[in-house]
Amino acid sequence: MRAFLALVVLTAFVARAEPVKLKIGSLVPRESPWGQVLRVWGKAVKEKTKGEVELEFFWNATQGDEPAQMSKLKTGQLDGAVVSAVGLGIIHNDVNALQMPGVFADWAQLDKARELLRPRFEKAFREAGFELAGWGDIGLDRLMSKGFAVTGPDSLKGKRPWVWREDPNLPPVFQVIGGITTVPTSVPEALPELSTGNVNLMSVSPLAAEQLQWSSRLDHLNLMVVAPNIGGIVFSKASLDALKPEHRQVMLETGRVVGKALTDRIRAEDLAALERVKKRMTVNEPTAAELQAWGKVFAQARARMAKGTYSPEVVKQIEESVR
Repeated sequence: MRAFLALVVLTAFVARAEPVKLKIGSLVPRESPWGQVLRVWGKAVKEKTKGEVELEFFWNATQGDEPAQMSKLKTGQLDGAVVSAVGLGIIHNDVNALQMPGVFADWAQLDKARELLRPRFEKAFREAGFELAGWGDIGLDRLMSKGFAVTGPDSLKGKRPWVWREDPNLPPVFQVIGGITTVPTSVPEALPELSTGNVNLMSVSPLAAEQLQWSSRLDHLNLMVVAPNIGGIVFSKASLDALKPEHRQVMLETGRVVGKALTDRIRAEDLAALERVKKRMTVNEPTAAELQAWGKVFAQARARMAKGTYSPEVVKQIEESVR
């Protein structure tokens, strides 16, 4: 009888056991295309683990900008994050080299280089105590401005472009051009800078510009692709290793699926956003001479990056992948 009662008590305890909640940070709004895919991911994880694991998302940078979120992953305050290359680069800086300006004109070129370097990046993440569960793209960055048209590089002289404070790619471009005052801030601080007019130039994907409410403060668009804007899903290895082995496998498998879903959907959404932005902005199609001038600036900037910002070997592999 005592054994039976003990079994009943144990069964009741197990039934009442709380699910493991993995805290996931992100800059994206809950109702954005990214948020919609991530919420489907949460449902899939709950279903595949029979309710034993749940994902708790923190939207709109409520856990801080990406550097803050990466810090919280290291201290265990967050278990994972859906971030841009800036967040990924805090763990392994060479990931940011995939966003070097002037290398990739389309997604196919990026895919080729990223697959080439994927084993190197995944190994570096694991050695740092993280797991790169999947990639997820943000869009193709283009130059958008307020009150003036972007033509050749010299058209930026005297302007005030916004740069993400941790971005290693755009500052060298503006340094090569010269005569430019950059405004480095976090992402949440960018909208106030635009609203006050302190920023009048951005390199940003159309979809991100819409979702972050930046596009309404800009009125000119240059169609040249500056660089792909990429991201990924990253977990603390300690958080994953604390799960049951089968649940850890679910997280990694669904993370890869979600990364693919984010990539496919966001690329389509960014293209649609480009068409919407084109209808409300003054559009500049760069001439061959302008593209040539930009190409020289981008090449000089990348040469600087290969001398300290990134591994020269990684820069060489990326540049050779498109030849």
